[in-house]
Amino acid sequence: MKRLSSITRRDFLGGVSLPIAAGLAPSALFGCGANRHEPYPPALTGMRGSHAGSFETAHALAWEGKSWPRPETQTDEDYDLVVIGGGISGLAAAYFWRQRADKNARILILDNHDDFGGHAKRNEFDVDGTKLIGYGGSQSLDGPHSWSKAAQHLVKEIGVDVEKFYDYFDTEFYTRRNMQAGLYLDKAHYGKDRLIGAPYGMWAGAPSEEAARAAIAAIPWPETRHEKFAELAFAPRDYLAGKSVSEKIDLLRRISYEQFLLQHAGADKEIAVLLRRSITGLWGVGWDALSALEGARIGMPGTAGLGIDGAIPEPYENDEPYIFHFPDGNASIARLLMRALRPDVLPGGSMEDALAARARYNLLDTEDKDVRIRLNSTAVKAQNADDGVDVTYVKDGEAFGVRGKKAIYAGYLHMLPYIAPEMDAVQRAATEKLEKIPLVYTNVALRNWRAFEKAGYHRLYSPQGFFESISLDFPVSMGGVKFSRSPDNPVIAHLQHVPTEPGLPEREQHRAGRAKLYQMTFEDFEMAIVEQMTGMLGAYGFDADRDIAGITVNRWPHGYAYEYNELYDPWVWSPDDGPHIAARKPLGRIAIANSDSSALAYVQGAIDAADRAVNELKSL
Repeated sequence: MKRLSSITRRDFLGGVSLPIAAGLAPSALFGCGANRHEPYPPALTGMRGSHAGSFETAHALAWEGKSWPRPETQTDEDYDLVVIGGGISGLAAAYFWRQRADKNARILILDNHDDFGGHAKRNEFDVDGTKLIGYGGSQSLDGPHSWSKAAQHLVKEIGVDVEKFYDYFDTEFYTRRNMQAGLYLDKAHYGKDRLIGAPYGMWAGAPSEEAARAAIAAIPWPETRHEKFAELAFAPRDYLAGKSVSEKIDLLRRISYEQFLLQHAGADKEIAVLLRRSITGLWGVGWDALSALEGARIGMPGTAGLGIDGAIPEPYENDEPYIFHFPDGNASIARLLMRALRPDVLPGGSMEDALAARARYNLLDTEDKDVRIRLNSTAVKAQNADDGVDVTYVKDGEAFGVRGKKAIYAGYLHMLPYIAPEMDAVQRAATEKLEKIPLVYTNVALRNWRAFEKAGYHRLYSPQGFFESISLDFPVSMGGVKFSRSPDNPVIAHLQHVPTEPGLPEREQHRAGRAKLYQMTFEDFEMAIVEQMTGMLGAYGFDADRDIAGITVNRWPHGYAYEYNELYDPWVWSPDDGPHIAARKPLGRIAIANSDSSALAYVQGAIDAADRAVNELKSL
């Protein structure tokens, strides 16, 4: 099998990364043949992600100081381990515990959502008899051969064969159809709706210089701005001439890439705005809040002639293509972990049949099983007791008490100070540095994708649209799940919105963006979808009323784990060194997992955190 190393994560930044059908597709239509009495969260449409009912208790605890007294008598039996958080990190922790500490351990996993998997969310649609499966959160396995041994072993043990993706991911699918990545310039900001090709390599790998120059010329700008953009993209120049390499690196680390463009490279605001949001799918903020040195690492326009290439490491140094993607994203990892823990919940024996299988949610919390998963349950207190850890949680507005010999907190680390009264001031202060990144992944089920093919684009970056990127799904077929074979067939379009507040420091942008998301209704997202997709594709035959079969808004006010940003954080901070080390310090018999505690917003960060937390508890 050929390793297509020219296809990298960077190629997908503009359209895949990280809300809807009122009057179009009621949730009841997407049950996929389900028994109506059995819960089946993947088929629910509308506002998902952090859905109604999943966050209110936590907000009352953190915002209002509300407390729930622990019941005088324990409401559940004792467990060997209580895991707070049923995402990939929590499920992996349970798996590691049974593998390393006690294969017969009784484990209770609590999660505040109505589905397991955390950010690894699965969305399903039934479009006129065709079943579509999409990802609503954690997207792909990035560079799995470079992962830690623990993470590599885990995915292999639960049945993942990453080599098969070289066959499952059709890397030439869109190329064969003469479809490319490009830009959508909307009427409100550019005079009229336009689709143009990529003006440089950020969204399309490496377009020819001729094609990129033609795209630049198509932007409704004065000729002088066209010339400046072309200079930045194709005429390497040292805009920091006279400085040594070390002086350049020091400066580039202290200013944003946008500042570099405006103050050193001679660009104007319009160029800066066009480029600003091209990076939000990776970092959660735009180039106004990321260093110019990061711009140089990625190869942004204007940085090629600075003469510092040999002094900075190449980004994303693994040589693996960005193809390790299940149709439901990393929800398949969560499902395979669930199968390893509870094979009765997800029968089968391969990663292919796990993708197509229907999880049996009604079996998750059965009394006769050693591993139980209790959904819609928000932990509000975890405290060491003489002989274990007392955990209080709220379900349906009522407080319950459970005790574990030990516990692992695998939830949002920023919430732990409100849950764990034993945490000291130093550790509390460390958790404040780990500000979750808000984002929205929206899946729109389309009855066909003829308009995309006619337009000649499968992925579009929108510099000033509500959704910064809109793309057709990854062309992955595996097992019984086949990607859309023809433009006449149904497909999922993936729309990404990262709420930012340009001009503010990164953490403040995340807080402001989160506030915006909580204020938006499903109808707000629906209107934005219809308006933007109609502006993009209406001229090519797209009709929202006819073509949209269903919409699922995966709203994540607390989305990506925070990764250190050298523009605002000491540049030496990394997954190996930073305040997350102090923030994750065990509290007695309570160990801490989750990708937050790894300062790494990737699935391997979640698995590595589970590995560490289990080892810490074992040593007690």
